Amino acid sequence: MRALVQRVSEASVTVDGEEVGRIGPGLLVLLGVRRGDGDAEADRIAHKLLALRVFEDADGKMNLAVGEVGGEVLCVSQFTLYGDARKGNRPSFVDAAPPEEAEPLYERVRAATGAQGGVFGARMNVALVNDGPVTLLLEA
Repeated sequence: MRALVQRVSEASVTVDGEEVGRIGPGLLVLLGVRRGDGDAEADRIAHKLLALRVFEDADGKMNLAVGEVGGEVLCVSQFTLYGDARKGNRPSFVDAAPPEEAEPLYERVRAATGAQGGVFGARMNVALVNDGPVTLLLEA
């Protein structure tokens, strides 16, 4: 499982012109599920997201987690995180979990983090203001 995490001052996701999720300061998580991932990986990444210390404390050091600053989480499914373009120019997505495997794990992470989310499998437009910028890639 991979999570591309961005610290944001705001983020939103729309589907067919309708906003389905919006947060203020917090974390935008683009979540990819790999074939063979299970509950253990979902739980590990959810725990890591909530414990990740990327918000500044009174001394200006990244030392606080999203919950400690009253931040929110927006989680968007992103199978393309498992795109492999090492051979040729067209990415292969054979490592991405099929939707019937990925969706329950995506929903498990959303529930564990209290995240708002997009619509699994839909074509979405994601807007964000990256704060910092701070962007990290997590793997479980």
